[in-house]
Amino acid sequence: MRLEIGYVPLLDAAALIAAVELGYCADEGLTIELVREPSWATLRDKLALGHLDGAQMLAPLAVASALGISGLQTPLIVPIALNLNGNAVTVSMPVFEAMAIAGDEDVGTVAKAFAAAAARRAADGRPLIIGTVHPFSSHTYQLRRFAELGGLDLDESLRLVVIPPPQIAEALQRELIDGFCVGSPWTSVAAAAGYGRIVALGSELIPDCPEKVLALPAGETEASVPLVRALRRAGSWCQDADNRGQLASLLSRPGYLGVASDLLRRALDGRPLSGRDASLRLDPRFVVFGGDAQRPDPSHARWCLDAMQRAGQIDPTAAFLASAAAIYRADLYDAAVPG
Repeated sequence: MRLEIGYVPLLDAAALIAAVELGYCADEGLTIELVREPSWATLRDKLALGHLDGAQMLAPLAVASALGISGLQTPLIVPIALNLNGNAVTVSMPVFEAMAIAGDEDVGTVAKAFAAAAARRAADGRPLIIGTVHPFSSHTYQLRRFAELGGLDLDESLRLVVIPPPQIAEALQRELIDGFCVGSPWTSVAAAAGYGRIVALGSELIPDCPEKVLALPAGETEASVPLVRALRRAGSWCQDADNRGQLASLLSRPGYLGVASDLLRRALDGRPLSGRDASLRLDPRFVVFGGDAQRPDPSHARWCLDAMQRAGQIDPTAAFLASAAAIYRADLYDAAVPG
């Protein structure tokens, strides 16, 4: 079976890339062409129009697409999750200096320092401009959580703008934005170059946050079982600490992420480069690929709807809740991974 699977160049495409490169897909009789896409909106639309057979997708975006509240309504299934966590909040060096912190304080203290700096800018009529990767994303909801921890009204004091992940660090470098929330490696790219500073990890803001999933057209159940088996093996391989060096080298290839392998390795180890010379935000669960993290949990769909409601994006109904939960096909996962 030949399939074209879309992905956005991020660390959490690791299981997809490993499944292809290590031969796990071939073992299942699958020929997979990985199609690199520039943005989540492009990937969403190509999947909706049938130009892709499946895709790595933001968990909230998969729910929003299936419910018809982002782009064309697209009946989808999620037979496996690709990872939990993996994001970070990064600010420009001028904002970091205005926060007047060392950078290793607890996340609540950091959030309050950010809120104070943002409030001063808003009072001057120059609200901070903060990038997110899509309105329906864990990144948007983590930014809202960060603002809440600091006592900041995000809608009143900040401007949120959407920028595709591969372009978001460049936007910070060009001073078009003042900060962002994105997945690795683009957080550490800004830090390594010296124009950004990681101030909070997504895993600190919302532990074990639903992140990327494999989304397939609702009728594509035949492909789901071999894909789940291949991705299950790949996720376990990616999670194994002994494989991190090889995984970082694989992902660093120009055709995939095209980022220095040492930055990727640090993120895989739970110590993404926070500033040019230091890793100040540490979490062994910064990104999680294997084990129970892969089972599609309907409670994650409910979490997505709750987050959308808190962001003022939807007014959830019982029908919405039932439809969202039905997208997460734990039955297909269990059929592929018995016991």
